[in-house]
Order: sequence, then structure tokens, then C-alpha cells
Amino acid sequence: MSEISINAERLLGRILELGDVGREDDGRLIRLAASDTEKLGRDKFVSWIERAGLEVAVDRIGNIFGIWKPAAVSNEAPLMLGSHIDTVINAGIYDGCYGVLSGLEVIETLVAAGFQPSRPIVVAAFTNEEGVRYAPDMMGSLVYAGGLDVDTALATVGTDGTKLGEELRRIGYDGEHQPGFIRPHAYIELHIEQGPVLEREGIQIGAVENLQGISWQRVTISGDANHAGTTPISMRRDAGHAAALVITFLRERARNSNTPTVATVGCMTFEPNAINVIPSRATFTVDLRDPDEERLRQEEAALEAYLAQLAKEEGVSFEVERLARFQPVWFDGRIVDLIAKAAARRGHTVRRMTSGAGHDAQMITRIAPAAMIFVPSLGGISHNPKEKTPDEDLVAGANMLLDVAKQIAGGGI
Repeated sequence: MSEISINAERLLGRILELGDVGREDDGRLIRLAASDTEKLGRDKFVSWIERAGLEVAVDRIGNIFGIWKPAAVSNEAPLMLGSHIDTVINAGIYDGCYGVLSGLEVIETLVAAGFQPSRPIVVAAFTNEEGVRYAPDMMGSLVYAGGLDVDTALATVGTDGTKLGEELRRIGYDGEHQPGFIRPHAYIELHIEQGPVLEREGIQIGAVENLQGISWQRVTISGDANHAGTTPISMRRDAGHAAALVITFLRERARNSNTPTVATVGCMTFEPNAINVIPSRATFTVDLRDPDEERLRQEEAALEAYLAQLAKEEGVSFEVERLARFQPVWFDGRIVDLIAKAAARRGHTVRRMTSGAGHDAQMITRIAPAAMIFVPSLGGISHNPKEKTPDEDLVAGANMLLDVAKQIAGGGI
């Protein structure tokens, strides 16, 4: 078959259309997992799957699949393409959604071109990738790959007190299939980079070789509440001050390191949270990431040691809760090579690279060969309404997905 290309107008139009689902009156885009607004996004995606003539399947954790299995295709394991459509709070329109809609576009393009695959092709939208309402993130793909029991996941209580399983049932996406009912032959995820590397270097396509390890912890520091005006500094057991010291420690340690380690404190609350009361309790999250497992363990140990030091110096106590822990992941070298060669054939510049963010692909590596394709993010901005990738880059990335999918589904791997 000669070179074919995706329908750019259809893909870009759907990205914009889905990007308006979940808009609040103030213009913010919010489609948290299993919420009313995410139901609307799911409904729209399913309608497009059905319009394309594909079979729709939903599993118990709410993962949605659009299945193309031509009559002449045997019961071979399918090629799976996908990502997610849930968002963070006040999100951009590309994160996750671009990969899902491009996967659907690839299938529609191949169908229209009369391509006869040697195996089925499936597009997937995984549940709760962002982890904003329910923890951990990448939950749908983690459950799908067997890394988390489905009943345990469904019993997860969200930040608003709801249970995931009850919410999926309420919105009509508690499917009947057991997670993992389709075991893919291979998995490819197309995504915006969410970082500055490709744009900074003027590169059009990222062939992602590996993903960083991720450590999420919740730290609670306890001290004593007391009057802000009458308690001398030297006599305070100030949980808020201790929390600030931890933030500074993490930032300085990462900044002074010659490694790619990053550390982030993303959530923090004080008790009693009053302007004239010394905080008796500070609760905050710590997000540590590194592409090397041993270095990630060293950062976790350094945090633990510093907390113990603070307890002695500041007269406070602390508790640490593990929220999520994922080891670094290396993708399948054969698929990464296919991506790089496909980019060269289309005349695009390409860079082999590491992903700083977590993605569903890292979970699917537990059950199938996988890899990712990145396109540039302007300014490296993501999880933000300013998230932007130029249309020509979106189209180029979707055509890379098309080319690689055609090769794999045609028996190339």
C-alpha cells in the first residue's frame, strides 16, 4: 500500500470538540474521573467509535475500547492504541485526549484505505489516568495490566468522599468485561511531550525509550498549636515551619544534583489554618521522580533521613503514607526503532528520549511490548489551559502513529 495520511480536519475538529466537554462557566476545563463531565466526554467518544463502525466494549474499571476486527482477521492478539480522556482541574485540551482520538483516527484511516490487517486494532481510553479524584494515577491501565485488584480499585474513596465503583455505576460505565480481557500484541501511545525538550531543540517527533520512576508520598508533621503573638520563636513546635524546611530541602537537593531527579510538593494543608495560630499540623504530598531506580531509592531515603533530623531539631513528629510507587520503565526497542524510522521516512526530525511524566503505556508494558510517540509542547506547558501543540505537529504525530500501526498490524513485529 502506498503512503496514506490521516484526515487532519477530522482529528483536529474532534480534539476541539472534546476540549469543550466539561467547560465550566468560568471557562475552566474539568473532566475528573467518573464525574458527570467525564461521562459526557465518554459518551462523545463512544458515539465516534460507533460512527466508525467499531465494536464498543467497557470493562469493570470503566476502560473503554473500540475494536476493529475485520472478518478475514484470525483471533490474533490485537495492536492496541490509546491513552485517556480524564483531565486535571483547569486542564488543557491535548493531554491524553490527543492519543485517544488519534488512535481512533488511525483505525478510520486504515479502514477507508482498504488496509487489511493481519491482527485486530483496538483504541483504548483508560480510566483515571490523572489520579486527581482517585489515587493512584494511571489506575485503569494498572488494573488492566494486573497490577491492582479490580475490586480494590473500585472501592477507592475519592477526594470528595465518593467511591469509584459507585460513580462508574452511576454514570453507566461499570462494564461487564474483566480488565485484561484483551491482551494486546503491542501497545503504542501518542502524547504531547508535556515538557520543553522537543520545542527547545527544534525536533518534531520524540521516540520515547523510557519513563521515569515515580514515588508519591503524603507526609504529616505534627507540632503544637499556640498563639502567634505570645509564643517566642525558640519555644515553638511549628509544623508549618517544618514543612517549609522540607520543601526547601527537596528543592535544593534536586537543584544541586547532577542527575535528572525532580521533586515536587504539590498539595499542602495546615491545621488549624488560622492567621494567628501556629500550625499544629502540616500535611503535604511529595512527588519524586528519576529514570534510575537506585537513585529514586536514594532520594526516598534522603527524605526519610531529613524528616528524622527535623523531628529532633524542631521538636515535631511525622508520619509518612505511601500513595503510589512505580519503577522506571524501558520500552520495547523494536517499536522505538519503528517510530524513529517512520519519522525519517516522512522527513521529520526525531529524538530518542525519556518521558518525565507517567503514562498508561508504562502499565501496559507489564503485559505487552509498548512504546510512545511524543510531539512538542509549546513552552513545555501542560496541566494548564495554556497547553498548546501546533496543528502541524499534531498531524505529524498522528501520521507517525498511523505508519507504525500499519507496520505492526501488517505483521512487521
